[in-house]
Amino acid sequence: MIRLTRLNGKEYVVNGLLIESVEATPDTMITLVNGKKFVIRESIPEVLSALTNFYREINVIKTMQLQERDRKAEGLKDA
Repeated sequence: MIRLTRLNGKEYVVNGLLIESVEATPDTMITLVNGKKFVIRESIPEVLSALTNFYREINVIKTMQLQERDRKAEGLKDA
């Protein structure tokens, strides 16, 4: 989960796996996979940083890195 702040100052948490897109319009708006949209105070880099930390916490980044390493190793075996 990542902690975000609405424009009115109210904090809430969002499951980072449900975020489909983040855009600046000029306010930052996140869109969830269900189509729900939120305008938030955080900038896009702040949201991306929070998402990266969240993915690390649930080991998604490590898993992706291991999968990439394995794909590269398989490619070297075929050569």
